[in-house]
Amino acid sequence: MPMLRLSRPFRSGREPAEPPRHLTTEGADAGSSPPAASTARTRAGRAWAGMWAAAVAAIAFIVFLLSNTATVRVSFLSLHGTLPLAVALLIAMVAGIVITLIVGTTRITQLRRQARRARQR
Repeated sequence: MPMLRLSRPFRSGREPAEPPRHLTTEGADAGSSPPAASTARTRAGRAWAGMWAAAVAAIAFIVFLLSNTATVRVSFLSLHGTLPLAVALLIAMVAGIVITLIVGTTRITQLRRQARRARQR
């Protein structure tokens, strides 16, 4: 499969203008050969790595669901019922994620307001 090459490298402003130290020959021994050239990392490459990570996580999640099919009794406040263990754990995980997102969003909003006030002074 041919690799897509950009005519010029993408710079987001956060990346250093000079090449990483391991790609330069500074400090190399006189008798050693220069390091092998590497290709630049791209957004597509990062997306590809992310897709692989998501695929591995999905496989692990499916194995988790298939391994935890036993029915458990759940009681929360005045609610009572039975459901598969995997579903109960999934509900608990989603609730934890939602709570974390709410707290994180609140903190980010607070920090942005502080930064805006500091800029206005």
